[in-house]
Amino acid sequence: MDSIYWIVILLVGSLLISTVFISWYIRKYRRSDVIIALYVVYIAMSQILAAKIGVFWNWTAPVAVIIFPFTFQLTDTINEHFGQKETHRMIFIAFISQVLMVIFLIFGNLIEPAGFWWVDNDQWVMIFGQSMSITAASWITFLLTENLDAWLYQKIKTLTNDKHLWVRSIFSDVPVLALDSVIFVTLAFGIFGGQWFLVGPTIVGQLLTKWFFGVIDTPFLYLDRYITKGEYYGLEK
Repeated sequence: MDSIYWIVILLVGSLLISTVFISWYIRKYRRSDVIIALYVVYIAMSQILAAKIGVFWNWTAPVAVIIFPFTFQLTDTINEHFGQKETHRMIFIAFISQVLMVIFLIFGNLIEPAGFWWVDNDQWVMIFGQSMSITAASWITFLLTENLDAWLYQKIKTLTNDKHLWVRSIFSDVPVLALDSVIFVTLAFGIFGGQWFLVGPTIVGQLLTKWFFGVIDTPFLYLDRYITKGEYYGLEK
């Protein structure tokens, strides 16, 4: 079986585990701290995984796109249970965590390695070194699109009178994922990097991959609703 299918299987399995755990925790404690904690971890991991460009079927994209089902599920979940204000608070906490993570990675790269350390230090720095253009583009994009997603989700929820959960999930995620790709790639490779020939193909690759992975979370929102409220609402709700 092609590795991409194993990736999808692992993603679905991981989403199932995280959804059951988060939903159980919310039902028992009615607190958002577990969502915020996992969100910070996912955002930190996406910053690291973005350094690797992977092949997804016939197009390429940063490996960090596999994190999107998890991050968008968490923003939708916290918005659904605790509201837009709490979602913005979570995004701000994650952003500060990103800044601190980059600082610590810089510390690690500046420290002289021990003579017996078996890893090549140049390779280590190449992998974990944070390009300022990529980092700046990532931070700007994160703050704009994540907060927009939080606002749009709540706006659609209000317009639909708290019905049609799938509508607010998909129609908040899909346009924001597109905007995320356009802003990040244009800033990172075009405005900051000067490699305009990469902008178009990279946007297309990111867009297709993010849309595929980004909408996977929708069925799990219904599972979350079932666990937290103890009843099944179906697609009509």
